[in-house]
Amino acid sequence: MDINEIRRDYVQGGLSREELAADPVTQFNLWLQQAIDSGLNDPTAMTVATVSPEGAPSQRIVLLKHVDERGFVFYTNLESRKAQELARNPQISLHFPWHALERQVKIQGLVHRVSTADSLKYFLSRPKESQLAAWASAQSRPVSSRQLLMQQFNAVKQKFSEGDIPLPDFWGGFRVEPRQIEFWQGGANRLHDRFVYDRNDDLSWSIERLAP
Repeated sequence: MDINEIRRDYVQGGLSREELAADPVTQFNLWLQQAIDSGLNDPTAMTVATVSPEGAPSQRIVLLKHVDERGFVFYTNLESRKAQELARNPQISLHFPWHALERQVKIQGLVHRVSTADSLKYFLSRPKESQLAAWASAQSRPVSSRQLLMQQFNAVKQKFSEGDIPLPDFWGGFRVEPRQIEFWQGGANRLHDRFVYDRNDDLSWSIERLAP
């Protein structure tokens, strides 16, 4: 297998400064809707990058669950590796890889915990099995076998067999307040179009084109 021969050209069109919205969240929502409308698999999937206290980066894929002018929201086990690293260092990077559309979006910012009320509202909107899985899984920690994991799942299923499943105290959400957002559109001959929005001190946004 000769992987250095794997390549393709990008032909779906470019991106000009005149096409961009003044606000990057507006631009993001436009691209997200286009990704959804295109039938793209998992259009809300994003890579979340955090850094350990020793400076070691770590990445994982989670689902975006809300976006507005305040930022980008996802939910997780608060005892997971990503949550523990964010508790020590709130800087974060998100990446949306919309390959089928020849697009990428990269977001850098700071995280803030969402309110318990917002976490509960989202938790109760999840399928019951997903709620139970949140209780059953000690995320990021070793588990000896899938059999044990299923035993834990069945135990909490029995425990919460009647009534609503309560919000775990170790589960909640993070809102990413963006400081920089980059939009990447593939271009012919590797001359891609890249535009970056930077947050100014007065909360306005400046836009620059980057070389590919």
